[in-house]
Amino acid sequence: MSDKKVKNVFREGAISPAFIGESIHKHQSKTEIGAHNIFLGQVRADEIDGKQVAAIEYTAYEDMANAKCHEIREAAFDKFDLTCMHIYHSLGTVKAGEICLFVFVSAPHRKAVFDALSFVVEAIKAEVPVFGKEIFEDQTHQWKVNS
Repeated sequence: MSDKKVKNVFREGAISPAFIGESIHKHQSKTEIGAHNIFLGQVRADEIDGKQVAAIEYTAYEDMANAKCHEIREAAFDKFDLTCMHIYHSLGTVKAGEICLFVFVSAPHRKAVFDALSFVVEAIKAEVPVFGKEIFEDQTHQWKVNS
């Protein structure tokens, strides 16, 4: 793992389309990049036991989660020929239809971004201590189980 400061991956509330667009726009000056790939995780309005999910309230062990995301990022750089990568996850309440996870990978060639993105997203879901409380339309709730 590099000695770089561990970057905070968390943003309060939903990740806006404007933020996503601006993140992509900032990479136009990096002319060594030939491919980008993004994953956008969106809160689904699932129906569970006859009740519909209206939002998810995200919490995390932030220091541990940031460190784990940094480890995942470093592992991806070791495994794939990447130019850069960004991971952003929501904290707080995110309504159904809004974006809660934004992963953005860039590389000189397309194969690396496809393979790296899958690796990173699966590792985040399996290893990062982020917890989602599904809030139903009737304001009851249950803890989400990642699938």
